[in-house]
Amino acid sequence: MLPATDADPFSHDVLENPLPLHAKLRDAGPVVHLERYDVYALARYEQVHAALTDWQHFQSAAGVGLANFRFEKPWRPPSLLLEADPPGHDAPRAVLSKILGPRALRKLRAAWFADAEKLVDEVLVDDEFDAVPALAEAFPLRVFPDAVGISKQGRENLLPYGDHLFNSFGPPNDLVARGQAKIGASTEWVTARCAREELAPGGFGAAIWAAADHGDITPAQAPLIVRSLLSAGVDTTVHGLAAVLYALAVNPVQWQRLRDRPGLARVAFDEAVRWESPVQTFFRTTTAELEIGGTVVPDGKKLLMFLGAANRDPRRWDTPGEFDLFRDPSGHVGFGMGLHQCVGQHVARLEAEALLSALAARVRTIEPAGPARRHHNNTLRAWESLPVAIRR
Repeated sequence: MLPATDADPFSHDVLENPLPLHAKLRDAGPVVHLERYDVYALARYEQVHAALTDWQHFQSAAGVGLANFRFEKPWRPPSLLLEADPPGHDAPRAVLSKILGPRALRKLRAAWFADAEKLVDEVLVDDEFDAVPALAEAFPLRVFPDAVGISKQGRENLLPYGDHLFNSFGPPNDLVARGQAKIGASTEWVTARCAREELAPGGFGAAIWAAADHGDITPAQAPLIVRSLLSAGVDTTVHGLAAVLYALAVNPVQWQRLRDRPGLARVAFDEAVRWESPVQTFFRTTTAELEIGGTVVPDGKKLLMFLGAANRDPRRWDTPGEFDLFRDPSGHVGFGMGLHQCVGQHVARLEAEALLSALAARVRTIEPAGPARRHHNNTLRAWESLPVAIRR
């Protein structure tokens, strides 16, 4: 018999601490029916990984949120990366994969490391500060929009726009209503930044438009691909950086390991993405009647993949609740997996490596300086505030 629950994964209690629900879902079985929304939950690593890598049967084109685009109109034009499947997904993905590839990142590396050192020196004039606005938000908002090629004025629109976007993947609850009043102005600003004339030469955005000129994508696709960079390329990195800063602040032994071996900076970031899973959930939609873990799921049904639960599944990870820099976190699903795996993950890793390297070279100890406060979002696991104290 299919296990079921009336638990609401989008309630504030769960968003504050999803770990108990994750454990219950994993223990209940490979598939659990979420009665409140009539969707099927996947919380074990095996089933989540399988769904992420099988785009033919678990489609993204019907929306990666609760809304089913087979029957409902999206609130904005769907993403050509997140909310598309082949063949429509292929050309945009190929263009971005090349633009965000190793060659481009090698060119950015020295400048981003220098920018991280400058920011850290500015922040460390104080022995106590809030690491979320001072570091986790400030660094991506400095370097990534520059790389895309957008102006500095108005960048404060990026975070509320992304916050509302990821809230919209859940139900129309109070979190969606909270952002609704402001989303018009933020959307207008972001949309305007995607135009060719708004993008500086030599940046990622200009390269996307050049791909349209070359015929690799259409002119109509170009601004939507730039929009994908601006919507998914900031918030997830901000929350990933906050996750690793929190993990290191509450695990002093791991901080010392990083100081002793600065080359572990990327491992630290990936382990934090596994441990905290800044992107907690994504939906897929079945394209046929499917058998999953002994349960038959009808065609056209929404499945909610709990990435955070999969990343702490003891069936896959030893001591999954521990943040451990000696662990190999590769294989985590925090960036997705398969065809729709985050195309900008290497950009996020470079930002994290630059920031953590600058901190490790300057800070002997980092620890909490007061209660941390969560920011609730229907999709993201985020920190609103992370007070820390450091010694140089």
